[in-house]
Amino acid sequence: MRYVPVSCLREGMNVAKNLYDKNGQLLIKWGTVLKDVYIIRIKELGYQGVYIDDDISKDLIIESAISDQLRIKAVQSIKEGFTQKSIYVKDESSCFQMHNILDVVEEIVNEILTSNVSMINLIDLKSFDEYTYFHSVNVCILAIMVGLGLGYDRHRLTKLGLGAILHDIGKVFIDKEVLNKNGKLTDEEFTIMKNHPMLGYNYLKNIYNILPTVYRCVLDHHERYDGSGYPYQLIGDNISEFGRVVCICDVYDALVSNRPYRKAILPSEAIEYIMGNSGSIFDPSLVELFIRKVAPYPVGSLVKLCNGYQAIVIDNYEECCLRPKIRVIYNESGEMMNEEWDLSRDQRFTNITIVETMKL
Repeated sequence: MRYVPVSCLREGMNVAKNLYDKNGQLLIKWGTVLKDVYIIRIKELGYQGVYIDDDISKDLIIESAISDQLRIKAVQSIKEGFTQKSIYVKDESSCFQMHNILDVVEEIVNEILTSNVSMINLIDLKSFDEYTYFHSVNVCILAIMVGLGLGYDRHRLTKLGLGAILHDIGKVFIDKEVLNKNGKLTDEEFTIMKNHPMLGYNYLKNIYNILPTVYRCVLDHHERYDGSGYPYQLIGDNISEFGRVVCICDVYDALVSNRPYRKAILPSEAIEYIMGNSGSIFDPSLVELFIRKVAPYPVGSLVKLCNGYQAIVIDNYEECCLRPKIRVIYNESGEMMNEEWDLSRDQRFTNITIVETMKL
């Protein structure tokens, strides 16, 4: 299967991966043949793309870090815990919701540890609606993958995952007109928005019996390695390690998601941004780990090569993320091909580079 942006979907394409709505209900089942009415609905719901099967990709299997069922369960748990109604209840029900979230994080850790997935190769299929909840779960998954690279054990991975999934909980206390504004924030509005790490930190610290590393992660996730972040302009290792990890994961998932004020960018562009800000916004040692765990060119991506050829990515390597294994499908003249080139391990292709991700 391969990923196709919504702008390139056509009637007759075969859906290769289940698509769910914002409530976790099955919208389109894998194997469905797309009709124009389905494509219109997919666009209305704000999905960026769909996985399809065709002749050039039908043998490609792309493994997800966690199952669709667990992702839906995680989103629902966060949604219930982040509502205004539940956030202000200071009784057993509030604690129960936190236990639900912790249980989900433990399940995510278990699935990742027992899977064969060493890199994030799958482009997340998420709608524009409910961004905060999907984003929280994605940041959790990304952070746990980085934690694996750091050698964390199961217990430490769970703590990191809990801090990551709760990193934006302070936004519950931000005025919805500011939070959901369809456009650039004013200086005053941005000042209000910058309060959310402190609001989330105080809420978790005062209400729940959780470890300081968890709520410190929430406090630190907008600090920047060079001291340009907030709320305390901390520098370097003065920022908690969890906070530095979640900072990268938060920015990456935000960049590859549609937002009211801009469209999503490609994974390769997001990785380029993170690499370009290594040592300024981001901890350089963690950037190095992150790009080993998140593929710039996910399996199923269509790419253009420096020689004008077009190819589909069929495998990735942690140690050389920018030089995947590819299947060349067109030469520079547009003639069809079917050759596999390993850009990392075959000396014949040392001068071949990927110049862009394509929409086909």
